[in-house]
Formats: sequence, structure tokens, C-alpha cells
Amino acid sequence: MAPNDRDRPLYMISVAAELAGVHPQTLRIYESKGLVMPQRSAGNTRLYSQADLEQLELIGQLTSEGINLAGVMRIIDLQRRLARKEEEAAALRRRLGRLEARLHEYEMRQQITALAHSSSQAIRLWHG
Repeated sequence: MAPNDRDRPLYMISVAAELAGVHPQTLRIYESKGLVMPQRSAGNTRLYSQADLEQLELIGQLTSEGINLAGVMRIIDLQRRLARKEEEAAALRRRLGRLEARLHEYEMRQQITALAHSSSQAIRLWHG
């Protein structure tokens, strides 16, 4: 499944609840607490994506391990923050790579200019 396909809204609340093994009301509670954020259709119907179902699976795993919803909320918040920081770090690495390439190009130009300058001085001295 392509990355964007994971976020495509596909499942109505009843199907998502069945796939997640929970009651639809549980999904509404999770939404109210910000644990899952389904998209809405034009008619305001909740539509859940594959990514939402994966999130529901994580919530189920955490709660089955005895973590209460407040703890689950904290874990998910930290995961989201970490994902944002990882995206920022990747963007900074890409920028650093571009800057290093530009610096290398600048240094090469400086060396070529210095060589050309010293060569022209040597030619002038030789002919002069």
C-alpha cells in the first residue's frame, strides 16, 4: 500500500469498529480524546483510513497491556511529536546536503580561480 493510500478514508464507523474489535461508541470516545481523527464525508459521516485502523490496533495493544486512556493519549502524543522531529531532522539533513554541495562547488571555483590567477602571473613573468 502506497503511503498516501494509508490515509485515504475508506471505512464507515461500523466497519472500522468491527475491524478494530470495538463498539462504535468506543471510536467516538477515542475521537473525542484525539486518539484517532477520522476524516468526514460531505455528509459528515466519519470515514476511517488504514492508518486510523493501525492507530486503533495500537490503542488496543496498549490498553490490553493495562495502560489507561490517559497513558495511551500521552504515548500517542509523544509518537506524533517524535514523527514531526524526525521529519524536521530529515529536512535538515537534505538542506545540509545541498549546502555541502554548494560549499564544495564554491571551494572548487576558488581553487580554479587561484590556479588561473597564478598561471597567468607565471605566463606574464615568463614572457615579461
